[in-house]
Order: sequence, then C-alpha cells, then structure tokens
Amino acid sequence: MKRIIQLSAVGFGLLATSTEAFAVSASPYRLYDGDGLPITNSMLMGWVISLLIILLVRSMVRRPQLIPSTGQAFIESGLGGIRGILESIVGPRMIGPTFPFLIGLFFFILLHNWSGLLPGVGAFGHFDSADHFLYWARPANADLNMTIALGLLSAFGAWFFFVFKYAGLKVLGADLFGNKANRQEVGTGIWIALFPIFFFVGLIEVVSIAFRPVSLGFRLFGNVFGGENLLVNMTSLVPFVVPVPFYFLETLIGLVQAFVFTLLSAVYIGLICNHGDGHAEAH
Repeated sequence: MKRIIQLSAVGFGLLATSTEAFAVSASPYRLYDGDGLPITNSMLMGWVISLLIILLVRSMVRRPQLIPSTGQAFIESGLGGIRGILESIVGPRMIGPTFPFLIGLFFFILLHNWSGLLPGVGAFGHFDSADHFLYWARPANADLNMTIALGLLSAFGAWFFFVFKYAGLKVLGADLFGNKANRQEVGTGIWIALFPIFFFVGLIEVVSIAFRPVSLGFRLFGNVFGGENLLVNMTSLVPFVVPVPFYFLETLIGLVQAFVFTLLSAVYIGLICNHGDGHAEAH
C-alpha cells in the first residue's frame, strides 16, 4: 500500500506528517509519460518561468520610447551596468553582437535559479519507493539536462557562431596551435623548436574546450540542486523562522551562479574574438 503524505505550505515553511528529512531526487519527476515524450516537473517549471519572463519584460517595457517609462528606465539602468562589465571582457567590437545573447542568458539563468524560492515550490509532492521526496514543481536548473543544454548552447553553439563569424578559422587555429614566441627575441632555432610544444598545448586546449559545457553545466546544477536539498530539508525539520536565512543565502547563490555562468561565456568568446582589437595582451 502506498504511503500517503499530507503536505501543506505555510509561508516559507513546510509541514509534513513525516519527521524524516527529505532527500530531493537527482532525477526529475515525470508528470506525464505518454506518446514517448515525457513531461517532467522541471520541464513544466521551466516553461512557466520562461513565459513569465516574457510577460514581465513586455509589461515593463511595452513599446520602447525615447523618453523611457518607469519600467523601461529600470530595465535600461540595469542593462547599462551589466553591459559595462561585459564590454571589458569581450571588447568594444564584440559587445554589440554578443550583448543580447549574454544578457538574455544571465536573466534566464537568474530567474530560473530563483524559481525554487517561490511559495509552493518544493512544498507539495510524494515519496518514491526509495524514500526520495519528489515534488511536483522543480526549478529547471535543478535538472542536469537543463544545465548541460545551457552549457552546450553557450560554450559550443554561441561560441562557435561568434568565433567563426567575427574571428575566423585562421585566427582560431593560430590561437590554439600557433607559435606565440617572438622570433627576434628567442632566436630562430628555439623558435622552430617551440612549434611541437605549442602544438601539444593546443591539443590540451581543444580538450579543455570540449569539456567546457560539462564544467558549466555541472557547476550550475550542483549549486541549484544542492540549494534545493538544503531548503527542503530545513523546512521539513523546522518549518518556521529558521529556514528564512537559507532563503536569503540561496538568493545570493542564484545571483552569483548566473553571473559566473555569463562571465565565463563572455570570457570564452573574448579570448578569441579580442584579437586585433587591442585586447590580445589580456589573453
């Protein structure tokens, strides 16, 4: 017989008939499994939050005006500050083409990270046969599928697009396998001898590039998933007051992780595309 669990959300707290600490399953819970296309709780939450992002921006900005409205001015001030940070990384030449992607990536990840703090998320669900608590609303970034997809989009899709369009294959090859030594300073003999070393270093860099989506995806997943476990366990043990500081902690972590993901994406693009733009020395 299935064990019946009665759960109810009260403010930031969680009341349960069980006194066990909840363990959030690493796998998303399937809400619908028909026609070969399963719909999980993380997918549903991701669609809802994405739709809310679109509606929020549209409602605040509406039709952009020369004299901005309050909502438009608020968004533009925030975008201006972030643009200044990103411009120092990707360079003045690349900030225009890359900014829409990078700022969209930042806010998309940020709001999905914070979606786990909404009332009711992590409050309603059931236990599976292994005593893992599977709740019906799960933040999309607490699903490894989502974070790996973001890593592939950023470190492969967008990176290849910007590098090949604005730098070219020749610049990429020279950056990875080219001889960076100055022939006049080290001499012709040493300069020629350095070619195999730089080629080997280039192969290591190729492996590093191949693992970028994994490192980005696992870092984001680990922090969001760990935060979900922390919040669910704390609210199950002590429903009132005590969990509140952890909600503030997760708010900060969600912001930092979105910022780190976006900055790393900008760094990957800037390392190649900054050549010839006065930023090669930074590389």
